[in-house]
Amino acid sequence: MKSGSNSKRIKVLHLIKSLGRGGAEKLIPETALVHDQSRFEFHCLYFYHQDENIIDELERAGIQVHLIPAGNLELFFQIKKVKHFILEHGFDIIHAHLPWAGILARFVGKELSIPIVYTEHNTWERYNKISYWGNRLSFKHQDVAIAVSNEVALSMRLNSIWDPYRRGGRLKVRVVQNGVNTEVFRREKQDPRRETLDDRHKTQDNSQEYQGSGIKYQDGGYASFENSERVLGTPTLRDHLGIPENAPVIGKVAVFRSQKRLWLWVELALRILKKCPETHFLLVGDGEWRERILNQIKKSGKGTHFHWVGVQKNVVPYLSLMDIYLSTSEFEGLPIAMLEAMSCEVPVVATRAGGIGEVIQHGNQGFLTEIEEWEGLEGYCVELLQNSDLRHTMALAARERVIEKFSMKRMVSELEGIYLEVIKVGK
Repeated sequence: MKSGSNSKRIKVLHLIKSLGRGGAEKLIPETALVHDQSRFEFHCLYFYHQDENIIDELERAGIQVHLIPAGNLELFFQIKKVKHFILEHGFDIIHAHLPWAGILARFVGKELSIPIVYTEHNTWERYNKISYWGNRLSFKHQDVAIAVSNEVALSMRLNSIWDPYRRGGRLKVRVVQNGVNTEVFRREKQDPRRETLDDRHKTQDNSQEYQGSGIKYQDGGYASFENSERVLGTPTLRDHLGIPENAPVIGKVAVFRSQKRLWLWVELALRILKKCPETHFLLVGDGEWRERILNQIKKSGKGTHFHWVGVQKNVVPYLSLMDIYLSTSEFEGLPIAMLEAMSCEVPVVATRAGGIGEVIQHGNQGFLTEIEEWEGLEGYCVELLQNSDLRHTMALAARERVIEKFSMKRMVSELEGIYLEVIKVGK
């Protein structure tokens, strides 16, 4: 087994089915930017190509990207190709993400003496039957299984067909909660009346002094640019979206799929409008449920209060518009978009899905309801909309919570510890 040294970097291969804009995919470049790349060299191998991908973000993060075209079931005809690819490049570790890539990594690992790290981003009960059973039956054949939340770790243990956690066994389970780069995800101070957390901590020793951003309109989209002063007469993002200057904004960043229950999100928005008619609602993202959600909004007759901006590579300007981050999810691992919103000082009102309850302390950084008690989210949103002091206090507490417990630096430190551990064991 090859190992890292002062002269040779440890080569890590991220293995994932596709490179869409989900939380699991986005974590790969975001962690790479914080990793010590003088010690680690990162590659990413994926199999299913789609139009909306993050290849450019991976490459900007210093990751070399490779494609072996294959669909779900076709992956198992690629074992030999992946094996030769790994031998050719001399990788030291496979780090697989999500069930299909995890299953493939374990098959490849049977033929190669290479440590396998696997990150589970969701609870097992939510996978389809094929990926569920493939994951379950092959799960022991890896070195470390990383759970992104305690609930995901519990799901692993409850669903294992054999006990892979026995003393002396190969597999270890670790909880490494998702993190956010708090230097990147900072609220842009678009409203000069709004005091941000960074205003309160100007004396802190940050790596770079933060400059606020303005927004410019370009080629039909929105791009941020550094400019600490708003130029008189220059339109802001609010202007382009048609959101009145003093209107509160409730938002969400998500892949539009069934687990997010966005039809309930729109239903709650319509109820909130009856009590707080000045409120506007912002959706960032796209997916298979887009047409159904947009049709629901159109039929409501309240379309001028809703703003859908599609997929955005830079979500900070949109998070900076939000006063409340509303989530109606049925299940989650530990949602990255929510942590990013909190880092941008947005309090959260959400169902207690997956790891959300491990992050949000009810009444401190926001409010929670049980998953099937989603209607209670309406009252909490109204309470925050009507109490600006409470909203501001929770906004500052949200960023403090992420800095203290869910920073990218903490996450990457734990990942590097796992990499070095499996390299040492495999020598």
